[in-house]
Amino acid sequence: MSRIAPAVVACLAFLLFPGQSRAQLELKPAIGITFTDVSQDPAGGEAQGKVGWQLGGTVAYGKKLYLEGGAFYAVKSTEFTSATASPDLTTNVSGIRIPVAIGYHLLGSEKSPFGLRLFGGGAAFIVTSVDAPGLTKDDFESPTYGVFAGAGLDIAFVFVELSYEWSLTDVSSVSTLDVGQSRSLYASAGVRFPL
Repeated sequence: MSRIAPAVVACLAFLLFPGQSRAQLELKPAIGITFTDVSQDPAGGEAQGKVGWQLGGTVAYGKKLYLEGGAFYAVKSTEFTSATASPDLTTNVSGIRIPVAIGYHLLGSEKSPFGLRLFGGGAAFIVTSVDAPGLTKDDFESPTYGVFAGAGLDIAFVFVELSYEWSLTDVSSVSTLDVGQSRSLYASAGVRFPL
């Protein structure tokens, strides 16, 4: 099975990008912040998104139309308050986020000194650790899956991106964490290295 996956990815790349044999590969290391909320408040309380962070990078392939995949170490932080209990509970869920996107350069291309891009795709999030009193990573679903859309701005070798992700998977199957799906805003900046 592990030998089949690279072959499928290669076939998809050739089908999606015909005639792009001279297309450029870009390595894009990036750092950024995350802001994660949930789709419903817990029973007898409220949930509020807090600022987290991410570090990682992607590889982009293509010209005007491009395919991009990568991996990030991300920390998603959410604060839960209760009308009957104190103090507030902040959960920091750390994990590996693996996004795969298809994008399009509205202005410029992969070689332009200035460009504006739109992109969208899907992502998986694998929980590696949880920092919250009384909770462990076993209390959280892993992996979780989501879809996202965003925009990017390229200026010379620097880029900034903003994207919003809607989870398709519940945060947890534990009744005390019945908060629905996560919703995350990602803002990142990095540099572009042609390969």
